[in-house]
Amino acid sequence: MTEPSILAARSGAIATLTLSRPAAMNSFTTAMHAELIAALNAAADDADVRCVVITGAGRGFCAGQDLSDPMAAPGKDLGQLITGTYAPLVERIRAMPVPVIAAVNGVAAGAGANLALCCDFVIAARSASFIQAFSKIGLVPDTGGTWLLPRSVGNARALGLAMLGDKVPAAEAATMGMIWQCVEDAALVDTVTALATRLAGMPTQALVATRQALSAAQDMNLAGALANEAQLQSRFGAAHDYLEGVDAFRNKRAPRFTDR
Repeated sequence: MTEPSILAARSGAIATLTLSRPAAMNSFTTAMHAELIAALNAAADDADVRCVVITGAGRGFCAGQDLSDPMAAPGKDLGQLITGTYAPLVERIRAMPVPVIAAVNGVAAGAGANLALCCDFVIAARSASFIQAFSKIGLVPDTGGTWLLPRSVGNARALGLAMLGDKVPAAEAATMGMIWQCVEDAALVDTVTALATRLAGMPTQALVATRQALSAAQDMNLAGALANEAQLQSRFGAAHDYLEGVDAFRNKRAPRFTDR
């Protein structure tokens, strides 16, 4: 019987999805893509889940595409691999109805690096690293890398990272704004758990709309962004979480947000 390549676990309102092909540094196969999409869909459909954590088993987070997978064999159309697996994965993560955290426990290379960058927060162990490894085998960044990198580190750094393929230690990635936080290895699990717990207690719909609004604003002028903000505030100003937040503030109590 084939072992699952994605392990799903729940703790309260937090769903943790672990990439579990440790002998292959959690590199992607077509089957692993299908399992991860299914696990993300299940979390999205579960009204009790309010935050998702993606991490890796063993020494690595994800080494990118498993080049021994038949879909990546020489002569295959890699564009079909992208449109059939990686693009749907990126779109699924970016459309999740709850915040998503990448807990990067080791090397994140190629598609694995950009998988992490697709998430709302990236927290990495100090021993972890990020590598845009595509140029080393004659390819260009995928898994959203061409869109994500310039928006996180600027065009000059994005070009350097993508063209040279140098290893970026987690601490340097945090300094350049590529990721949210670098922590000591022993503190990774507790730090991620604390952030996930905090996010799970916050107004989920507003957090997700914030993700969407910031992304959309990159392609808008100021007037368009202002108009979008007004539309969103009209929507959320009539929602339970706003009314609950205002009442909690006025009565000096902790709010209980429930919208999702």
